[in-house]
Amino acid sequence: MDGLNIRKVLFVLCIVGCVVPQVGTATALVSGVVFSFLFGNPWPGASARLSKIILQISVVGLGFGLSLGEVFQTGKDSVVFTVVGIACTLFMGFWLGKLFGTGKNTSALISFGTAICGGSAIAAMAPVLKTKDEETAVALATVFTLNAVALLLFPLIGHALRLNQAVFGTWAGLAIHDTSSVVGATASYGAQALAVGTTVKLTRAIWITPIVIGTAWRTESEQKAKIPLFIIGFILAATVRTLAPQYGHYWGELSAVARQSLVVTLFLIGSGLSGDVLKKVGVRPLLQGISLWLIVSSLTLAALLLIGIS
Repeated sequence: MDGLNIRKVLFVLCIVGCVVPQVGTATALVSGVVFSFLFGNPWPGASARLSKIILQISVVGLGFGLSLGEVFQTGKDSVVFTVVGIACTLFMGFWLGKLFGTGKNTSALISFGTAICGGSAIAAMAPVLKTKDEETAVALATVFTLNAVALLLFPLIGHALRLNQAVFGTWAGLAIHDTSSVVGATASYGAQALAVGTTVKLTRAIWITPIVIGTAWRTESEQKAKIPLFIIGFILAATVRTLAPQYGHYWGELSAVARQSLVVTLFLIGSGLSGDVLKKVGVRPLLQGISLWLIVSSLTLAALLLIGIS
């Protein structure tokens, strides 16, 4: 068996291992990163596409773990933080982009990805701004790198500050870029944190549509934006649980399967972080991304602690 086939077998075995309930999100992410740097991902393109599909299906599955009332209440409680946070993040992002001399389009994509929903937001905005492939790649790599750090760092900070699950879930949902990392960080913190974080994050992600439409109108672009289908699926799943509570056991099982599927997703995401990805980032975009993320994370947490969420 040659080296490539050995790598493929090991890669598949790692994915199978992530299905075991004892394997957590942080372990899966770190394992994926280590595998990538030691052996190299044998299917980088396919695993990237697969991770997106599993993530979206898993998010829908998580909806079976919540009632529609819980989704509405959590979304309502976080809407002010979401709107103010998005506006302030976009403003600070553009200002930091000028400060660090980041390219205009790259700066806009990093700001948009940080403000709303990481890679999904960047992918939606890129056609509107008519960015070059390398500009999109740099923005995605910057956000992706910070996502990996957030998934491991946020729970450590949360435990160190003794944040309750509601505060941590809200903080993660508002301050971490991608849905996958929000779910991963909150899942390792607790069930309530996961439910709150997922709902807050999806509420935030809905803003992709109006902001892309507004940008397209301002730039006279023909690009159209739609609400991501997995958000609609999440709400429908919560609706089903609400309308048929007598099957609560089955809804709980579906939610548990979805949570473990996210572990597989995080391994695939981690395996996509390679030396080549890091080289694409460059110093200026990375400085902008880190600075913006640190400011947003710190101010968001301070505001939550000041207001006091229980």
